[in-house]
Amino acid sequence: MILMCREWAQNPDGAFAAYEWNFDDVNPPTIAWAAWEIYLIDGAWDRRFLVRVLTKLVMNYSWWINRKDPDGSNLFEGGFLGMDNIGLFDRSEGLTGGKRLEQADATAWVAFLSGVMLRMALELAREDPAWDDLASTFLQRFFTIAEAMEYGGPSGGDAVNPWDEEDGFFYDMLVAGDHSRLLKVRSMVGLLPLTAIAPIPAWVSRELPDYMSRLKWLNVHRPHMMSSVAFDASPEGLEMVLTLVDPKRAKRLFARMLDPEEFLSPHGIRSLSAAYREPVCATVGGQDLWIGYVPGESTSPMFGGNSNWRGPVWIPVNALLVDAMREYAKAFDGITVEFPVGSGEKVELARVADELEERLVSLFLPDPDTGRRPGSPREHPSGELWDEHVTFAEYFDGDTGRGLGATHQTGWTAFVAHWICSRREEEPPEQAER
Repeated sequence: MILMCREWAQNPDGAFAAYEWNFDDVNPPTIAWAAWEIYLIDGAWDRRFLVRVLTKLVMNYSWWINRKDPDGSNLFEGGFLGMDNIGLFDRSEGLTGGKRLEQADATAWVAFLSGVMLRMALELAREDPAWDDLASTFLQRFFTIAEAMEYGGPSGGDAVNPWDEEDGFFYDMLVAGDHSRLLKVRSMVGLLPLTAIAPIPAWVSRELPDYMSRLKWLNVHRPHMMSSVAFDASPEGLEMVLTLVDPKRAKRLFARMLDPEEFLSPHGIRSLSAAYREPVCATVGGQDLWIGYVPGESTSPMFGGNSNWRGPVWIPVNALLVDAMREYAKAFDGITVEFPVGSGEKVELARVADELEERLVSLFLPDPDTGRRPGSPREHPSGELWDEHVTFAEYFDGDTGRGLGATHQTGWTAFVAHWICSRREEEPPEQAER
């Protein structure tokens, strides 16, 4: 993590390299989240590490604000953002005729980044009040992004916001001058705003008076911004949670996400709604563009054709969605959703998160009869030797769970080990040993 933030790896303008064959492409801003998780896993003692990475992450934050929001609308661009062919067209390619794409996922990522960096700055301010100002900066930026997602950016004309009230979903927006319209394709793009949820612990209200003073000022003078923060008084102090998506909208998104006819698969959350088994068409710039649900390997040449975000299950975004569901369950006690949609059964959100986790883990559990795992590639040999060696497929078929893409995408698919270890810690010893 330190190496990623060193001057020989990070561009002087603050950008991080995307990947080896195109440093200038844009990946989701997850390095801050990774650094924060490392800090917590290591026992939350290494403040020097936190200072080193946060100082360089501020440069990257400024790069996002200055380069990916050209009109100051607080609705961001970004390009492919790791989800190669998820759009109607290659989102990394510039649009002609002065058009641009304001992306629901890019905006969600910057809000997510703001929440993580706010938490890092608050942690440092606990011992050094000089960090208070930076924490307030991230707080206000989160609020302005949430406001733009609610009401739209200050573009004038007939500008709209990414939320479609009729569909109960977030979409990318195609903007041309003062005019904009939603590109109505239900994909992971519209679910990622759920991940921008940032709990603020009670000790902040007790130990950081300057930060709380700023929050109170905003409450008095900018009350419209405060709709994205929820408060809960506890014996330890005032607990807070920042959300890009309020509980009412979140429940509508969950209704889409937990519908087997849309995103819910036997093995996790799909990247594109299965409602598009029959492809749909949208006209962009006078050109008819088609997109359809493809649960397995890609049928599109986009990004080389060896990756597919039009249906399969991908572990990284599923992990963030599961975490977000748990945070919503903690922040809004008693929230229930129909699960699965169509069953008529109301289930607490925390239980739904557990069930999704189990579905994802099931990709790696051997069949008691054949010994094969659902997530094993079709071509993977079977037998006593091979069955003991788990592969970590890049992504998984949205219907069958079969492993696809790179066979050893350990960098993110091995995240499943975190869930397995967490389950073992919670189980009685005799069950954990199994």
